Amino acid sequence: MSWFAALRDTARTGLTLDRALTDPKRAARGAVAVGLVLFPTLALGGPSLATSAAMGAFIAGTATFQRSFRPRASLAVAAGIGLGTSTFLGYLAVGVFGLFPALLAVWAFAAGLAWAIGPTAGVVAANTVSVMLIVVQLPVGVLAALGHGLVAALGGVVQAAVITLWPIGSWTAQRAALADTYAELGDYARRLRQDPTAHVDPAPFMTARHAAALTPWQDRHRPPELRGLRGIAERIRPTLAALADPKVGAPAEGPQRDRAREVLAASAEAMDALARAIRTGDPVRLPRTAPVYALAAPVPLAAPEADGRLRGAAKRSARRLGGLLRKAADTLDRGDVDTVTVPVVGAGGALHKPPLFRMLPAALRAVRRQVRPRSAVFQHAVRLTGVVTAAYLLARAAGFEHGHWAPMTAAMVMRPDFAQTYSRGVARLAGTVVGVAVSTLVVQLAHPGEWVLAALAVLCIGGAYLTLRTGYALMTVGISSYVVFLLGLQPGDPLTTAFERVGLTLLGGSVALVTYALFPTWQTARLGERLAEWLAAAGRYAAAVIDGYEDPAAPRGRDVRTALLDSREARSELLQAMERADAEPGRHASGLPGVSRRRIDRARAAVGRLGRAAVLLEAHLPAGDAEPVPGAAGFAEELRLGTALAAGALLTGRPVEFGAVRGAQAQLEKRLAEVPEGVQRDVLWAGVRLLMQALKELERALRGREDVRGAGAGGGEPADGGVEA
Repeated sequence: MSWFAALRDTARTGLTLDRALTDPKRAARGAVAVGLVLFPTLALGGPSLATSAAMGAFIAGTATFQRSFRPRASLAVAAGIGLGTSTFLGYLAVGVFGLFPALLAVWAFAAGLAWAIGPTAGVVAANTVSVMLIVVQLPVGVLAALGHGLVAALGGVVQAAVITLWPIGSWTAQRAALADTYAELGDYARRLRQDPTAHVDPAPFMTARHAAALTPWQDRHRPPELRGLRGIAERIRPTLAALADPKVGAPAEGPQRDRAREVLAASAEAMDALARAIRTGDPVRLPRTAPVYALAAPVPLAAPEADGRLRGAAKRSARRLGGLLRKAADTLDRGDVDTVTVPVVGAGGALHKPPLFRMLPAALRAVRRQVRPRSAVFQHAVRLTGVVTAAYLLARAAGFEHGHWAPMTAAMVMRPDFAQTYSRGVARLAGTVVGVAVSTLVVQLAHPGEWVLAALAVLCIGGAYLTLRTGYALMTVGISSYVVFLLGLQPGDPLTTAFERVGLTLLGGSVALVTYALFPTWQTARLGERLAEWLAAAGRYAAAVIDGYEDPAAPRGRDVRTALLDSREARSELLQAMERADAEPGRHASGLPGVSRRRIDRARAAVGRLGRAAVLLEAHLPAGDAEPVPGAAGFAEELRLGTALAAGALLTGRPVEFGAVRGAQAQLEKRLAEVPEGVQRDVLWAGVRLLMQALKELERALRGREDVRGAGAGGGEPADGGVEA
């Protein structure tokens, strides 16, 4: 993509507005919390303290909106403490010549490293830099600096208190995420009727898992019918795939395939009913026309007399599917957790969120791992430090009275990747110009008093919260107006100040965008690393599943689930990197010696089919009292080692080959030939062959052969292979 096209597309993205709005009640709650801090502080401490308090409350409230299913009061408190600390240190440093730029550089570097913890930490840390620049304008004494820091932290405490005392939409987001999962399973079952090797979209499963992560208090108070349903959905997913797949399920043609289509259609309608019931909280009601025996009826969905045309592994899958659907209906109707306490692989329990202070050691380790020159987070931290410091010094050298707007804009624009930086940069510039112009016009024409300015600020921040999902440009209009009204409490000429703010915004944004162009972090160059991580994770998942065939009595559910989640996460990171790489200008290396982007796409499809083979094997994992399948553990260990070595070879430019895994396959098949025929033996045999076919396609893809006929084998589309895992 040319630079012109890249800039055009990112600008269009930044200025695009959606029709989605934040929950108005949540937006109003955040604005009320700001008002509860702003008005009393204005009355008791004056405009200067009120500005610090209001900025603390605003940023703490913003932190609770960042990818949160249930706002955490502790997150608002932590954000408030960070804001109070930055304000206090900034006020101390600004009175000493040359000290504030040094503090600003150190703080900006730390804020850049915070992206190693996650997007929420990165956004909040960047906001602390902005708040430091906004509220620190005049040198004050130590006691006054402490007071400003305390009232900024008070804003976070008030936000936490309001969140706790005014709960809104309890469990609505969790219900929606869980309902989306079952709705996706219903669509998946319909797709399998036409395409037996279709893929399921893992995004709803990942979202539901994030939504299910609760604090111990939340877990004790959540609706009982929401317990266990996510785990059942995770077990339905591979069961559907195993029923439909012609290699390990119903044959491709004939009466068994017709019966499998009937079962899939019935399951789809049942899961649609489950999704509706989860979303609304009403009892499960199946349509009268559904070609399925009612879940509450004594005849199971897949009873032997009902599926007389199904045989072997397909019959086993249909039985398991019927049992899982009945358990889901019973759990939803009665909220009875005991209906799903049968120990099976993938059963979901509560995902407890530890308190923030217990997460601190893990956060520090995550940051420490990123302190290396080639790390994208480290490069972002260096870039953010240089941009913020340079913008501040340029504005000061030019003699602007409100020079903090330039580095503030730079801090809010910079992100670790090109697409976000440029789209947010354009949106920030446009939103700031509009917001400053409108709010300054209001001040210039109406000459509002202090209390009216404070009320207008609260109204604007409510609008900013409301448009968090609408678009960054519109949200920036509200934030800019909020800041203008707050700073309007201070003395000065509004018109002159407005011109300065617009000019400094353009200066800070331009410095940020030019710096990123000169010192970029291209996602394209990291595609190889992401692909290698997914390959290793998919290999661990497949190995964990195959291990269960040799030692069914061993409790392997946690190992399989952990490996599956790792594979899912690695795939998601690769897709995000590819999406961001598609928006980057120019032609950049893929990060793999001698491997083009086209080969990466083919390799990605092959790794996806490796994950899909593991899904089919997971669907038929033997019960604890089943007969062991000899040789499975040895093959699993060789597969785990082989995929790990292949991932290393991928990164270093060495040939990717799986000769040792093929040798282990030959040994396994020799052992399987001595085992009496049965479902477990037949499924493992077929699944291992599908797995080895995927590894062969991976070898061919990375050799660069253009005649990779297997790229579409197995029903997966090259762009999205492996969504099953």
